[in-house]
Order: sequence, then structure tokens, then C-alpha cells
Amino acid sequence: MTFKIVIQPSGHSFPIEAHETILEAALKHGYTLPYSCRDGVCGTCKGKVATGKVDYGKHQPGALTGEEKSAGMALFCCARPLSDLIIECREVDAIKYIPVRTLPCRVQKMQRLAPDVMALSLKLPANERLQFLAGQYIDILLKDQKPRSFSLANAPHDDEFLQLHIRNITGGAFTRHVFETMKERDILRFNGPLGTFFLRDDSTRPVIFVASGTGFAPIKAMIEHALHAGIKRPMHFYWGGRKLADLYMLDKARQWERSGVKFTPVLSEALVEDSWTGRMGFVHQAALDDYGDLAGHEVYACGAPAVVEAARRDFTTMRGLPNEAFFSDAFRFAPRN
Repeated sequence: MTFKIVIQPSGHSFPIEAHETILEAALKHGYTLPYSCRDGVCGTCKGKVATGKVDYGKHQPGALTGEEKSAGMALFCCARPLSDLIIECREVDAIKYIPVRTLPCRVQKMQRLAPDVMALSLKLPANERLQFLAGQYIDILLKDQKPRSFSLANAPHDDEFLQLHIRNITGGAFTRHVFETMKERDILRFNGPLGTFFLRDDSTRPVIFVASGTGFAPIKAMIEHALHAGIKRPMHFYWGGRKLADLYMLDKARQWERSGVKFTPVLSEALVEDSWTGRMGFVHQAALDDYGDLAGHEVYACGAPAVVEAARRDFTTMRGLPNEAFFSDAFRFAPRN
């Protein structure tokens, strides 16, 4: 059965089959809605169903609460139509003309950034370049397995290699492969660029970046892009980890400080040997402590879903950050295969 969806406020409309999610159908017909995980985890694709009924699909309870459903909200990466729909959602025009491609690549270099973090530098075939925006991600395509999503850690101007930061996840089949059997010159295939997590260059709002762990990767790309492009907006970067080794490119962040980017590292479980005298606790709480009013800011948050959701909730409800000024990418981890 085919239904019709109208997007407000743009007025754009498109057909959707009953088995399709709202996001799938929108992308198929050339309309880019905000999205990241495509798996009901991060909440980036959350929007309002103004008219009509949907099957909400499978999602994490924290990504869409019962109260939000009662208010008409849905996750467009999971929701399927049960009738014609009118939805309220901002469209993302900046990536409309960036093609999503499937390409081979070679593992050019492997570098341990921390005991549990590996940097991969991927080389594309000769005369190939990937067009992308700083902050987007790619899907590594694996035979007979679900694709694995990783953010690009390099800015578009620095594209000799595509850079990924991969954490060794307990029980993760692909990450175990990266740390135990992958070799330089191995061949991979990927699909991308994907996602709507990127720095809005047309804004003049001050920026707060919040990252936990390897959520640093897309934030790194955004900051390096901003510095390269001469963007003068005030920027404050908060990076959280459990222990000092989790802040695996601390020197890089300190280097940005010299270029005018404020930097606040935060540890939650510092070790004695870390000799840590800096900020402690949850990384988003440090930003809450520093800023009493975020109504005029933009926030870009990346990392574990719990961190991203806590930042979204507290920044919007406690500090006046507009919902449309919160941009995020919540990392999800594939189950054991």
C-alpha cells in the first residue's frame, strides 16, 4: 500500500510504501531529513507527526519516550506509515548534492592512538576523491555482516587519506579483526558519506563541542575544517573520558587552543597515576557549569548514546538551547556476530 507524506514547513511531498520507514522514503525521493544511526538509538531523526498514524518501530526507550509519543513525536528512521502523514521536520540542504558512493579502499596505515584505539588511514583508488562534509561518517561493508559505521576524523581539505578512529569493543567482531588480524594494504569497501552531523557554516552562533571517547573523531574534523576555513565563531570544546589515556590526542586539542579554540578536558574516573588536577565528572555537566544560558549557541555532541541524550535533555531544558541548535551523532556498537 502506498501513502503520501507532506513535510512542513517546506511543503515538499513524496510517496511512501507501507514497508518503508519515513527516512528511507524521504532519502529515496531526494529529501534529506536529519539522521545519524538509522537504528532507533540516537534520536537525531526525531520529528513530529502532525497528522496521521505511524508504527513507531523498534527503538531504544531513551531515544523516544512515552511522553514524546503522546506529544506526536516519532523517530523517522524507525517509523512506518499507517496512513497519509504530515510531518514537521527541518530538511538538510547542504548535503543534497553530495553523492553517496560505494568504493574500495586500501588500509594505508594503522596507528595505535591508545591501547584500545586504532587510527586507520584509508587510501582510495588513484584519481578518486570522496566529497563529504566535516563530521559525516562512512559504513564499512562486510560480507554477510551488518555494516559498521565510523566517523571520518579528517576534514575535507585534508583528504589524501580517509581517517577513522576505532575503539576495541569487547565482543565486537570487526573491532577484534582490526586489532588482531588486519594488516596494512588490506582492502576494504565502504559506502558514504552518510549522516547529517556536520558544522553549519552559515551560522554565526558560538559553538560548543561535546565529545566522549572516540566521539572526538568527527569533532576533530569539524574543528580542523573551521580553522582551515577561517571561521571566526567562538568555539569551546569539551572532551570527556574515564581516564587520561582515553583523551588519546590531547596534544592536538592543546594545539587548537593556541588557535583560539577553548578546550576543557574532563575525566570521570581518573587513575592515581594520571596525577589529574583538571575537571572531573560528566563531560556535559562541565559545560552546564560553565554556561548559564545557551539560547544563543549551537551544540555539536558525539559519543555514547547516554552522553548525547543527557546533553540534549539538559542543554535544552536547563539552559534554553533551542532543539534545532542541537546536532548530534550517538555511536552505537554492533552486536557480536
